[in-house]
This record gives sequence, C-alpha cells and structure tokens, in this order.
Amino acid sequence: MAVAAALGAAGCDAVGGDSPAPSATAKPSPRPTPLWDRSPSSVAAVGDSITRGFDACDVLSDCPEASWATGASPEVDSLAVRLLGRAGAAERSWNYAVTGARMADLPGQVAQAVRRKPQLVTVMVGANDACRATPSAMTPVTEFRADFEDSLRSLRKALPKAQVFVASVPNLKRLWSQGRTSPLGKQVWQLGICPSMLGDADAVDATANLRRNTVQKRVEDYNKVLKEVCAKDERCRYDGGAVYDYRFGTAQLSRWDYFHPSVNGQARLAEIAYRTVTAQRP
Repeated sequence: MAVAAALGAAGCDAVGGDSPAPSATAKPSPRPTPLWDRSPSSVAAVGDSITRGFDACDVLSDCPEASWATGASPEVDSLAVRLLGRAGAAERSWNYAVTGARMADLPGQVAQAVRRKPQLVTVMVGANDACRATPSAMTPVTEFRADFEDSLRSLRKALPKAQVFVASVPNLKRLWSQGRTSPLGKQVWQLGICPSMLGDADAVDATANLRRNTVQKRVEDYNKVLKEVCAKDERCRYDGGAVYDYRFGTAQLSRWDYFHPSVNGQARLAEIAYRTVTAQRP
C-alpha cells in the first residue's frame, strides 16, 4: 500500500494501461476468522477425579461444584464461570470426568461430550496412569499416546471446529514432598493412595528414590505426549506444562487425602486454564 501511495503521489499510473486507478475509499479485506476463539460459548470437561473435585468438599466423595473446569463454587471461579458467566456456565457446561479414570477411558468420555456439541473441551487425565500399585504397572507411554490420539481423532471427526484445552499431568513428586510434612497425610496415604509414588513416604533410600524417580519420569513422558499430540491439532492448546510446574503447597491439597486438590487448589487450576484459553497467540 505504501508503494502504491508513493506512485500515485508522483503522478504515475500504478495500474497500467487504461485501467481505472483504485478507489481511495476501497475497504480493506476483512481479517480471517481466527482458529482459536478466546471466548467459547460452551464447555465440556473430560478427565479424572481432579476434574470431578474429588475430596475437595467432603471425604471420599466427588464435589463437581468445586471443579476447576465447570464448577459453580464462587470460591473456585471455574473456567466455565470465567468464560460464560455464572448463569451461562449452569446452562452450557458439562462435566463427563470420572473418578479413577485413566487415558484408556478418555475415548468413551469424549464420545459422551461431543453429543453436547461444546465449543471447548477441557482434558485433564494421566495421574491415575502413573499412580499404580508399582511402577511396572504404570500405563506404557505408547498406549497412553495411542488412546490420546484416538480421543482427539474421534472428537475432531464429530466436531471439526471444537477447541481443546489440555492440562499437563501434575507433579506427583512435589505432591510427595509437600504432603509428607503432614503426619495425617502420610497416615492416609498408607490406605493405598498412589502407592507407586506415595508408598513408604518416609523412605529415602536408593530403592525408594529410584521408584519415585521412575514414576516422575513417566509423568514427564506423559506430558511430552500431551504436548506433541496437541501440537498437531491447530485447535488444541496445551498448557505448556503450567499445571506440572505449579509450585503448590499443602493449602492446595485436600485435607482429607493430601493428594487431590483442595478448593483452593481447584481455584489455582481454574486460573491456569483460563490464562491458557484466553491468551493471545501469534
């Protein structure tokens, strides 16, 4: 445009021949619609007990009203509430997460969620794939990847323009280091909560350290899969490891199990998700 203006000012015909010069009042071409809508009008959540708000409100029970993704609790200010408003979230957000779910369960949850035709689907899953009786029982990375790819393919086939927010798997080793400061937390962990990481919480010998480091490495591998698979979908946003990197303390952990997020922890997850979903991207 600057070159055309300069030629016009010099009295030159920028068009050539007998063609009329372009109108000075011509309207610029409209900008293409961005692939990522920072204000979707509906939200569906899939995943595990974290998204169900397990142990956030009462012992051994789901508390979906405290869910970071779709909950109505004013203390959490969930992603859905931040995007849609309180009334909009009540009408146009749905939670299909299931306590205990692993990545292998995600395709089935996605099949349920797409029936609502949501504009945004949130995904948080993977902790249960690492939290097994022993490290050898953890979900293999290849299976984790295959099930995640299958889930995204199914979603994309049903809803070509739906957006997907993918949260990283939390840092389980930090959870161990924070929760083990509580005698009550360690006592509860003995009931069988994430034994691959939290078993024998006070043990710091070479065997225990190797076990925890093996689980931690698997979590990092899961997050690499989430990042890589999401990057291949132009309407998918990974949180960049923000959930994994978040330096939570005991205030963000359930006072009943020192494993799941407390109401405060759910609010922090909602902040991370909202920041990712509404971020400007080049």
